[in-house]
Amino acid sequence: MKNAFLFILALCFSSFLPHSAQAQEEKEPWFGLSANGYVKDLQTLILIDNPTGVGPSTFVTQYNFLHHRLNTRWDFGQAVNLKLDFRTRFFWGGATSINKTFIEQLDGSNDYFNLATGAANDQGIGIHSMIDRAYLEYAKGSWEIRLGRQRINWGINTLWNPNDVFNAYAFTDFDYEERPGSDALRVRYFMGYASSAEIAVRMADNWKDAILASRANFNIKQYDFQVIAGYVQEDLVLGGGWAGNIGNAGFKGEFSYFQPLPEDRDPAFAMSVGVDYMTAKSLFLTGGALFNSQGQWEGNLATLFNFELSARNLYPYKLSVFSQAAYPISPLLNAAMVVVYSPSKAHALFLSPTLTYSIASNWDLDLIGQIAFNEDDGYISPVQAMFLRVKFSY
Repeated sequence: MKNAFLFILALCFSSFLPHSAQAQEEKEPWFGLSANGYVKDLQTLILIDNPTGVGPSTFVTQYNFLHHRLNTRWDFGQAVNLKLDFRTRFFWGGATSINKTFIEQLDGSNDYFNLATGAANDQGIGIHSMIDRAYLEYAKGSWEIRLGRQRINWGINTLWNPNDVFNAYAFTDFDYEERPGSDALRVRYFMGYASSAEIAVRMADNWKDAILASRANFNIKQYDFQVIAGYVQEDLVLGGGWAGNIGNAGFKGEFSYFQPLPEDRDPAFAMSVGVDYMTAKSLFLTGGALFNSQGQWEGNLATLFNFELSARNLYPYKLSVFSQAAYPISPLLNAAMVVVYSPSKAHALFLSPTLTYSIASNWDLDLIGQIAFNEDDGYISPVQAMFLRVKFSY
């Protein structure tokens, strides 16, 4: 089936190449290549309280990784282009934190095709490299067609996206700005200002893993709306979303209902809403909430780090609220704070403070914290993580 996919890819786009070449005027180059990327170094320190009373009171895990990303775009005339992005990470740290299992877990970013390779030794050194984007695109007139590994981003809201049925992601993974992709075919037709219709199909060997969904976008009285429907991994899904303004504040939301075809699984409903506002002094405020029918009221803090992420289950608790504040302290220094609270049995609270400093036009320095609290034995924080990141873009 994978060979068939490659054959379809070639068949769909080979017919466009000669036409695109002939359509070019002689003064315009038929072929063009552009590239950019970045190099990041991320140092991580994680502190976990030891509740057993045996051994040290706190377990300390420390590791570093060097991350290089290369983004390339190959243009064949005006209508056809090829996108290839490469992601390579080199890890080192304690042998208990960097091991073969750790490297294998990184392959979760793969989709239908295995476009990654990696290895680790017993001294806590590992490397992982993958092709993160690889798709052909035909864009001409009202049509846009993409085939290959791509990001199909149908989410609207800031933190949680029930409409993002192809590429659900965890907001705690702050170091993956590009977010996961899918090996898929996507066809989109633009019908005018803020109006379009599209269909996307994700590659799979069986119906259990397949995704086939459609989306329609339209605008009514300065509000952008969308409706999605399809089949998502043994669920029939129907959802929608909106984005607009209430006065000077932005107002966004989206929802999805999942009706399972197997009888051994319950239906799921997820809805998120959010409001954002910029003050006259450049203080950016965001707030919102998520209702997740698959979440738990009784869940403890451990479920925050051990749940199966998907569009039908974006967060482990049934109800969660968040707020975010961001402020430019100076033209070069920005500060932000994200607070997520879930009124579960543990009253789970997640805090993420961030400081970002622009060293130069293409150099950035970030100090990021992730602190989790619970009320199991008094309102304490059993898990704290700190990250220091330097990034060079080119």
